[in-house]
Amino acid sequence: MLQTNDAFPSLTFARAGGGAIRLPGDLAGDFGVILFYRGAFSDICNAQLHAFAQASDRIAAEGIKVVAVSADDEQTTEGLVRKYDLPFPMGYAADPRQVSDVTGILVSEDTSYLEATGFVIDPDGRIHTAIYSSTEGLEERIVTIVSSVGTIGRLMPDEVLRAVAEARSRAK
Repeated sequence: MLQTNDAFPSLTFARAGGGAIRLPGDLAGDFGVILFYRGAFSDICNAQLHAFAQASDRIAAEGIKVVAVSADDEQTTEGLVRKYDLPFPMGYAADPRQVSDVTGILVSEDTSYLEATGFVIDPDGRIHTAIYSSTEGLEERIVTIVSSVGTIGRLMPDEVLRAVAEARSRAK
């Protein structure tokens, strides 16, 4: 598992709407949020993505970029973008085993999807906050936590805003 201050590994994913998401490069120079979500089938992950969409103006006003990635296919991902009017880049077709090998994210028993995991990275691409979650033993999978992960057990916009504010105040 990645720890606080580790460099986020270089990963590239196909992007809904065309192009690619290159991490952490696409977030360089700004604080960033990387959400790995289980897939469109997960109501809890959908709620998390929807919460980030609703908070996108507040997040952008703080200079924070957001990306989300899953193993879903292109059509499913684009449907999710439309359903929730997601304003941030959405990656699809992530290979769960490959992503797990470099990040430590847990994968489903049948390795068809990644367990929900959220990262806040600093402008240099280093991990500020990492929240690993699983349907099996969430309490054992939290590496660093800001104050809470919201009622749905996922990294949420208010925690991101607090974490970035705290990081900036410590840097002064």
